Amino acid sequence: MAFSTPAPDPADVNAGAGDLSPQQLLEQLRDDRLWLLRQLDAGSWPAYRLDLAALERELGQLLDQAQDRLAG
Repeated sequence: MAFSTPAPDPADVNAGAGDLSPQQLLEQLRDDRLWLLRQLDAGSWPAYRLDLAALERELGQLLDQAQDRLAG
């Protein structure tokens, strides 16, 4: 599978992850979700589009639930 845009380096993504607050982690995950959504909108990975779109929606729901738990 070829990426049309370079994927974030896992070493960079996870660097200092233990130092993030839960709110900062949620924000980072929202940014990652937005990156995925933009890639899908740009036509990346057409063979996997439906599965990745479903994953993106589920991730959005999970992030909303996590935010609600942090706020409550």
